[in-house]
Amino acid sequence: MKIDHITLLVSSLELSMPYYEQLLPLLGFSKKKNHVWTDGEGFFFQFLQAKAGTSAYERYGAGMNHLGFGASSPEQVYGVRAAMAEAGFEVPEVQNLGGAVALFMKDPDGVRFEVTYYPPGMAVVD
Repeated sequence: MKIDHITLLVSSLELSMPYYEQLLPLLGFSKKKNHVWTDGEGFFFQFLQAKAGTSAYERYGAGMNHLGFGASSPEQVYGVRAAMAEAGFEVPEVQNLGGAVALFMKDPDGVRFEVTYYPPGMAVVD
């Protein structure tokens, strides 16, 4: 079996969707319909409105910490950063992690997305 979708609940679809509408095409996804994006290979992102009064995302709390995407080159990482910054989103500097080139961004709720180029032979996680 393989993972086929992730559903992210956001505190505000109105505030979060402009971020994802910019980011997801940069990561190879296309819009299927409102709030649903696909990579065209059977994987989907679905976005739903979180219920009022629920807990916010916590980076070190129980649950998902971040979503990681593998870039094909360091230039692709820098390109994602440039496009997100040009669209007006706050993006940190690209980091060099022992040869890997990494960008860690936060959506409007603080959910982190990682876009990293790993040189051949370097483990994605250790």
